[in-house]
Amino acid sequence: MATADVAQEVEAGMPQLDFSTFPNQIFWLLIALVVIYLVLSRIALPRISGVLAERSGTISNDLAAAEDFKLRATEAEAVYEKALADARTESNRIGDEARAVAQADLDAALAEADAKIATQTAAAEANIAEIRASATDNVAIVAKDVAQALVAAMGTNADQVAIDAAVANRMKG
Repeated sequence: MATADVAQEVEAGMPQLDFSTFPNQIFWLLIALVVIYLVLSRIALPRISGVLAERSGTISNDLAAAEDFKLRATEAEAVYEKALADARTESNRIGDEARAVAQADLDAALAEADAKIATQTAAAEANIAEIRASATDNVAIVAKDVAQALVAAMGTNADQVAIDAAVANRMKG
């Protein structure tokens, strides 16, 4: 009998292609499709749509948080830039004050040096005038003595008033 069953199976071919069983196969196909549809529509698709909605919400929240962080970073950068500008302004002000103090000290030192130089110059000029006057007096005395000696060497008697007048006249110019 076993050989008869094998021969019958070989003659029949594939059972899916047996037209006598098509209505039965179509019935079970429809049952399987309805079950798949029910499983997908009631269980799988709501879960998938829930996951997609949750993911969309997470993405939206992350984008909102990123925008918030961007705003905070922009505000922090503005605060940093303002602090940096204030620090630059303050350093420039301090530098200007230091330069002004240094310039004032320099001006005071220059004024003091100028005053000291002016005092020393006046003293030196007075000293020079005194030396010049003394030298002029000494030259006049020497000139009178030389004139008297010359007149005496010539063998004449020198008149002191005439010698004084002649020397004074020559000294004037």
